[in-house]
Amino acid sequence: MHKTLTGERLLTELDFTRLNNLRGGKMPPELAETLDSLDLVPSREVPANVVTMYSQVILEDVATGKRQKLTLCYPADAEPHLGFISVLSPVGASLLGQRVGATARWRTPNGDACEAEVVELLFQPEASGDYTT
Repeated sequence: MHKTLTGERLLTELDFTRLNNLRGGKMPPELAETLDSLDLVPSREVPANVVTMYSQVILEDVATGKRQKLTLCYPADAEPHLGFISVLSPVGASLLGQRVGATARWRTPNGDACEAEVVELLFQPEASGDYTT
């Protein structure tokens, strides 16, 4: 059972419920593990520096210093070429619940390890007063 703690990664209760609905499909093990380890908070209480669903972030690749803008989304809205990254992807699962300043880590489909720092949160639905998206 989840409860609110002072852990490193947080998830809104609404995002948790919606993401758990994906468990019946083909949820990657990384995301299932992430969901089981995140601390839950009500949408109105999530800090503005936490990556939630539909957050828009700037990531900086630890190895190259290259920056990119990504939006974390549900699979139906994913358009990687436009920066809309599915939460079911390795990078998407690694971003969920991270805070600005944290380093997200994931593996590419060919097994390469990647790391990127969340350097800025450009938009978070909850911080803008949207608690239902």
